[in-house]
Amino acid sequence: MPRLLSLIFILLTLPVISMAQPVVTAKPIDFVMQLTRNSDSFGHRRAFLQIDKILDDLGDKNLNIVVVAYEDGIHSLLSESEGTAQLLSKLANRGVTFKACRISMNAWGLKEDQFKLEVEFVAAGAPEMIRLQMQDYKYWKP
Repeated sequence: MPRLLSLIFILLTLPVISMAQPVVTAKPIDFVMQLTRNSDSFGHRRAFLQIDKILDDLGDKNLNIVVVAYEDGIHSLLSESEGTAQLLSKLANRGVTFKACRISMNAWGLKEDQFKLEVEFVAAGAPEMIRLQMQDYKYWKP
């Protein structure tokens, strides 16, 4: 009986963690997401939906997410992308940054005006990924 009472006391004194309320951090945590392969729009859409859910759960102000798209991933940033165009705009409004690789753009024959207005352009995707990680961004590949 004393063990049971001790266990009940311990359980009652543990802090209650609510998943509905994000924890507030002093400074946003930086993440960089690599979006390369998986050229079907469902795969890209799934990655964008993951970001949206993570922002819902952890809070927009707690995270700084940069998406660097190159190789086949470049197509997810196009204005005409049915699977991702609306989500990209929504996520950009939530503070997510999207970067397109110019090398991949050239390889696919794509021009800046084919991309969503929210997209930034970088000379090369892979070096941008490394540069951000050197600035202490945490790496995330969906």
